[in-house]
Amino acid sequence: MSTTRLSPDQLHAYHRDGYLLAPGFCSKEEIQRLYQTALDDRAMADNAMDLNDQSGKKTKLSLWFTPGNDVFGYLIRSKKMTDSVAQLLDDDSPVCHFHSKLMQKEPKVGGAWEWHQDYGYWYKNQFMFPDKLISVMIALTPANKENGCLQVIRGSHKMGRVNHGFAGEQVGADIAMVNNALKTMDLEYCELNPGDALFFHSNLLHRSEANLSNAPRWSIISCYCSQSNIAYQETSTSWNIPVDTVPDEALLTWAAESLSNADFLKKENDPALKDTGWEKTVDVK
Repeated sequence: MSTTRLSPDQLHAYHRDGYLLAPGFCSKEEIQRLYQTALDDRAMADNAMDLNDQSGKKTKLSLWFTPGNDVFGYLIRSKKMTDSVAQLLDDDSPVCHFHSKLMQKEPKVGGAWEWHQDYGYWYKNQFMFPDKLISVMIALTPANKENGCLQVIRGSHKMGRVNHGFAGEQVGADIAMVNNALKTMDLEYCELNPGDALFFHSNLLHRSEANLSNAPRWSIISCYCSQSNIAYQETSTSWNIPVDTVPDEALLTWAAESLSNADFLKKENDPALKDTGWEKTVDVK
């Protein structure tokens, strides 16, 4: 396992706080290629789904599982990504890619996201170990308070999994526990410049406000797990396949395919997005 990407202080901060900000993780040129591809590749737009917040504002989301030979696949599979993730997961088994999503919060209409933990969603997939799941957000455009940047509760990953239920078309955490967490721990706004990376634990409580500004907030979020972390109820396959790592320079120098062959998730194929009530996805007593 490489130890060249993150320092001991960074590793300590991640395990203490549940997240780590890495400024300038991607170069200006890398971000330009990623963002332009997101705008130009019709496969991305054609497979975007709208998710409503409780006020009716919409966030567009494109989600896929297997990283390919497109520019996003080269980012997901890059050595700097997989090395950093391997250090933070701290597991001898290979790093696998669970899924990635392009978040598209458009000006004035981009919706809010409720307080939640990623493992609050992924518990239904029956992953055994939340410590062996991590998300990496890469900002494609500036993310700030005005356009609905990510908010986190520092250290909340140490609470363990919080109960979740539907809030509109989103799954949100038990608000009583969220309020208790806010009384106990610090609320932080994770403002990002294009190219900054935010690594965060699957049990970190986080949310975002609606984008009421005149600027878009676009980001890619890639989710990884250790191969040793078995998901007994996950029907996709990438979560158990070691990432085929590529050199960092692949994103800028290798020929890239269209996203048209990506295994995008359709909203109607995911019960957690299709159903209108939490009682339809769990056995409620």
